[in-house]
Amino acid sequence: MHYKVILRILGILLMIFSISMLPPLGISYLYDDGAELAFIAGFLITLLTGFFIWIPVYRVRQDLRTRDGFLITVLFWSVLGLFGAFPFMLTDNPHLTFIDALFESLSGLTTTGATVITGIDDLPKSILFYRQQLQWLGGMGIIVLAVAILPMLGIGGMQLYRAETPGPVKDSKLTPRITETAKALWYIYLSLTIACAAGYWLAGMDLFNAIGHSFSTVAIGGFSTHDASIGYYDSVAIEMICIFFMTISAVNFGLHFFAWRQRSLSHYLLDPEFKFYLVTLLAITVIAIIALVVTETYAPGESMRKALFMVVSIATTTGFATADFAHWPVMLPFLLFVAAFAGGCAGSTGGGMKVIRVLLILKQGYREIQRLVHPNAIIPVKLGKKPISDKVLEAVWGFFSVYMIVFVVMLIVLLATGLDQVTAWSAVGATLNNLGPGLGDVSAHYGNLNDPAKWVLCFAMLLGRLEVFTLLVLFTPIFWKR
Repeated sequence: MHYKVILRILGILLMIFSISMLPPLGISYLYDDGAELAFIAGFLITLLTGFFIWIPVYRVRQDLRTRDGFLITVLFWSVLGLFGAFPFMLTDNPHLTFIDALFESLSGLTTTGATVITGIDDLPKSILFYRQQLQWLGGMGIIVLAVAILPMLGIGGMQLYRAETPGPVKDSKLTPRITETAKALWYIYLSLTIACAAGYWLAGMDLFNAIGHSFSTVAIGGFSTHDASIGYYDSVAIEMICIFFMTISAVNFGLHFFAWRQRSLSHYLLDPEFKFYLVTLLAITVIAIIALVVTETYAPGESMRKALFMVVSIATTTGFATADFAHWPVMLPFLLFVAAFAGGCAGSTGGGMKVIRVLLILKQGYREIQRLVHPNAIIPVKLGKKPISDKVLEAVWGFFSVYMIVFVVMLIVLLATGLDQVTAWSAVGATLNNLGPGLGDVSAHYGNLNDPAKWVLCFAMLLGRLEVFTLLVLFTPIFWKR
């Protein structure tokens, strides 16, 4: 383990992250909202801490290996989440406790979208902007992690993309190709954000809210500048723009990369994960529309509008709202919530287990049924026309098993803190899947939960965002052996 180079990178990350306090500081001065001291203090604390970590090791130059990558990745989200909490603690509004500020910061950076804050409409403009910006920065970090780094680390089946996605996948070293890949992904991510902001602005949002909501839409985050979320605007045009950008932001950015490089859209329709993703969204939407119409929850036209938006929002793990789906009739709340377990496509800003894993699990399950009929047959599992190796399938099943075990363990811990079953179940699911809104007492916000429950959910957010294994591997003795 190259601890000195890890410290050097961590110091640089903190110094770079301190710059993220400056745009909301400018917003604070622009709107004269009284929160400028919190961002000045946050900037100085983060910058100086990063500098004092970096200065003793700034001359160190070593190649990073896979194990270093795991540690840096975990430190990236946990340490930045910690320092990102300072503005929430230091302002008079909302003036959060440490655990609440950490929860809000981690929720932003991991693009979970769960909040402990009420009265969002009354927050200072700079704090509103800062929350949205956290999600946008976290989303960019996720894309680089998912497309450039995780394929090399081989996290739970992500090695499937070793051949297909751009990135440093030829050996065990983190090579300069990460820089090239990250740069291309940054252009795509920024372009989507600008296009989304322009769409919102043309549809009727003011510039501040258009930019803020574009940040959380493309990041699949779900933070809003209003308590009523997207429903505040009651605009079909805004909702359609939101649906479009939520849908494409939950698609593998490797596909966007190829579309940008080859100037072609044909490969989208050739990608099995993309096709399964769209079919799943469509099927759940149809079921939701039928259920809302049959139960006369809304008029037929309104049922179609509400169902389409909420299915896309929840299934992609964005978490925006135009309706309170937690109180929809029959099985709909449970159906939408379970859809979030699949989440977005691999290599996207979406949360959940990822569509590709669910697709492979279904294909593997069907193969086992076929083997019951033909026990001696050799039946490969294929994605498109490509056979998938048993090693990848084992990794996917291993990921699924650990994901479910972690879910059950954290559910039991939350129940032990005194939460009811629906609240505990949905709170763990919403944070582990980086969804945000849950059911029961967390359908609107997480502010009423006890502190031990919030600590557990902070860990759940990190687990979900880091594909579980990336974080859990640090708790194994073999990781730390020389």
